[in-house]
Amino acid sequence: MVQTQSQTPSPPRPGAGAGSPGAAPGWTGALLQGYRPLAGVHDEMMRPDGSIRPAWQRFLGELSRLEPAQFAESLTAADRHLRESGVFYRVYDDPTGSERPWPLAPMPLIVDAGEWARLSRGVVQRARLAEAVLRDVYGAGRLVREGVLPAAVVAGSPDFLRPLVGVAPVGGRHLRIYAVDIGRGPDGTWWVLSDRTQAPSGAGYALENRLALSRALPEVARALNVERLASFFQAFRDELAQLNVRAEARVALLTPGPLNETYFEHAYLARYLGFLLTEGADLTVRDGATYVRTVSGLKRVDVIWRRLDGDFADPLELRTSSRLGVPGLVQAIREGGVVAANALGSGMMEARALMGFMPALARRVLGEDLELPNMATWWCGQPRERAFVAENLERLALAPAFEPKLAALGGARTVVGAELAAAERARLAAVLARRGMDLVGQELVKLSTTPVWSDGRLEPRPFVLRLFLAAVGEDDWVVMPGGFCRISGSSDPRFVSLQEGASVSDVWVLSDAPVPETSLLPRPDKVRLRRTTGTLPSRAADNLFWLARYLERSEGTLRLVRALLGRAIDQSAGAEPIVGILVDKLVVAGALPPAKGARPAPAQLAVQVLTDPRAIGALPTLTAMARNAAAVIRDRMAPDAFQTVGQIARDFEALSGRRLAPTAALDAANAALRHLAAFAGLASENMNRAMGWRFLELGRRIERGVAMARLVRRLADEHAPPGALDLLLELGDSQITYRSRYVMTAARLPVVDLLALDEGNPRSVAFQVARIADHLETLPAVVVDGRPGPLLRASRRLIGSLATTPVEDLPLSRLDEVAGELLSLSEAIGQRFFTQGVDADLPEDFA
Repeated sequence: MVQTQSQTPSPPRPGAGAGSPGAAPGWTGALLQGYRPLAGVHDEMMRPDGSIRPAWQRFLGELSRLEPAQFAESLTAADRHLRESGVFYRVYDDPTGSERPWPLAPMPLIVDAGEWARLSRGVVQRARLAEAVLRDVYGAGRLVREGVLPAAVVAGSPDFLRPLVGVAPVGGRHLRIYAVDIGRGPDGTWWVLSDRTQAPSGAGYALENRLALSRALPEVARALNVERLASFFQAFRDELAQLNVRAEARVALLTPGPLNETYFEHAYLARYLGFLLTEGADLTVRDGATYVRTVSGLKRVDVIWRRLDGDFADPLELRTSSRLGVPGLVQAIREGGVVAANALGSGMMEARALMGFMPALARRVLGEDLELPNMATWWCGQPRERAFVAENLERLALAPAFEPKLAALGGARTVVGAELAAAERARLAAVLARRGMDLVGQELVKLSTTPVWSDGRLEPRPFVLRLFLAAVGEDDWVVMPGGFCRISGSSDPRFVSLQEGASVSDVWVLSDAPVPETSLLPRPDKVRLRRTTGTLPSRAADNLFWLARYLERSEGTLRLVRALLGRAIDQSAGAEPIVGILVDKLVVAGALPPAKGARPAPAQLAVQVLTDPRAIGALPTLTAMARNAAAVIRDRMAPDAFQTVGQIARDFEALSGRRLAPTAALDAANAALRHLAAFAGLASENMNRAMGWRFLELGRRIERGVAMARLVRRLADEHAPPGALDLLLELGDSQITYRSRYVMTAARLPVVDLLALDEGNPRSVAFQVARIADHLETLPAVVVDGRPGPLLRASRRLIGSLATTPVEDLPLSRLDEVAGELLSLSEAIGQRFFTQGVDADLPEDFA
């Protein structure tokens, strides 16, 4: 399928219009004005003569039933859903690692039922072939021994893992989920572009695409009988669940972590499927079995759905530099103590070098020809193939045989021979002769185009379609009735990559009959009643705890900034001592650097706290740290709560480095405080009172208790300047309470009593200590054999000390001690529940 490149539009069909057969109906005809397929390229919607294909005719017909304003609102609704759901991706090579909004195109890719049946047969055959090849390579090795597959193609792949040879996976399947990228050629034939067997990504994004677009166009989707995706995920989840040997065992989704480019998908699928989202540090191997570290101790994991490359999975036997894997995991797999899906080493099927052998392998292993042909590929490790590629370089592309990129190709994924200068071609010829086994030659495949929305009309763009299959039973597969469609950002049909500016689209498979509703939820009569929410990994508890501390610290800093701005704007006489105290508190908090010479004006210092991204205690840094903590546990946070944290961080990100007027800075501080109050309300009203909420509350109460103890100690001192007690009431948000109790100016003992000892005031030190003890009493292993452990004893001693001390007898120096004891309590909580070391592991008896 070697073709020449052309982007010249086909001429319009004479007479094509709203009344012509195969034309777009109603107002949708205006969307197609100027739409012409690229010459020599198959278009999914329009035939070469300008008529509309039947499936798209149905879609445009249903779309035309909407008013144009309704359609425009539907597009806005889809974008809003994605934004509010926090859907994002990262670009792998982006040094900033920043999150990017999900680029969903509002027009789906349409596939009719007949074509889908043919595609399904082809990809199921390919999945069977991939499974059979893996079984042989890691088992009997006949394909290499008999010369069907060169040994160098197997051993040359970095994803071939020698320690797994001879290890038969539990259940007999190397692949539990398989994906394949396909594209359509100019003659309408679908071609396989690549196999995805390592840790296929995109299924979760495909589901989110479906939710966004079906909510935007619900009537259109129903009228077209669009196949639902839930049955695929149900089959996949049930198959993994059946591999659990023990009723109490968990299925864990192993992620590289929140900096991975598809981490959103990991968290989303873990929540959707009810799996436990884990990182390598969450898991440990003991006596051939795998466990997850939780706040209740070690909990057994029988199945791991891994989303990291196989060689990173175990630093003991595989990549020793990996900090993402689980030491001892290979041995646990070897002993049958855990199932890895997909099996370690299955990524070798992704090597481009293998593609050239797939037709012969299909005939040898399956006794069948491939129903979906490969993109023609020549592995240059063979003399004849290498000579062919060298002689036909101007008609081919060169790509790495085993790696995503290759230094010999200048770090590129693909090099088009016809675009090379003479010197570059000579250099590549030398590379071919010297290290031909590292390269493959591939056809220049022109991809078909699909309509995308652009400036109020439709335009053709090339695309790649990724299809997903889940293994069921002993030798069967179920195909997701949809897929993940990546659309190029340009009209060049030769290459498409989401990492280089493309968009994505939902894939609608049309059924000939109404589609029954499918849900992953169990039938009402099959639900086992429970009031617990499952396992809480230590890492999740740690991040909930610190999320609350960062947000509470942000609130305290904002209150200091607001007080400083208020006094700077009012310019009251005699305010200098109070301003000095506020500045000192911000310096101690790390929000401002220590003074070197004359200090800037107070308003300028306040603005600096809001905008300086370098200071560890300034708002840009604090809120970014809160967002980072939330990102790790986004599978455990309601979308509204997660979005609120993200919005706070984005607001200060936008302020970073800006010069603000004092009034604008005050408005920004007030807006941020309202967002923080919104998060507190969401946590208070929407979170179940399970262990996760307890750790969130513990973090909040410890941070607030420490801050308030230090404020009272500083501002209620007998030598504090005039106005210090009023400032203390302001920072403690207790002015209204104080005025309602005491119709008088602020006096030292009433203020200290209100903010230090009053257990009824949610801002007081005593209130925080009492709540800490309440939460600790509910945590596992804090009470053993009916006796309180060290954590609970420490909190109760602190309560007793504050409750039995009259305010008249309370030395303010005692508040320094209280702050220190709260910090010690925080450290003890971390050691007891969060530490990932061996000493932190607890037996199941404490669950």
